[in-house]
Amino acid sequence: MLARRRRIALRIRAAREYRNMTQERLANSMGMDRPSYTLLEQGKVSPRLDTLLRISDALGVPLSELVRE
Repeated sequence: MLARRRRIALRIRAAREYRNMTQERLANSMGMDRPSYTLLEQGKVSPRLDTLLRISDALGVPLSELVRE
């Protein structure tokens, strides 16, 4: 599970950087604080489904793009 969580975190980061968004901006757009978001993007915590959906919406990418294998 750890490896899978890290892959998801890397895809989230890549999508955020592709859209030239800072962690602060993305976290704020989701109603989340930056330190909590940073832990998620580093793969140190497992995101809940509702958090993944908020990230997907904020980045304008399908959820499947973030969690694909």
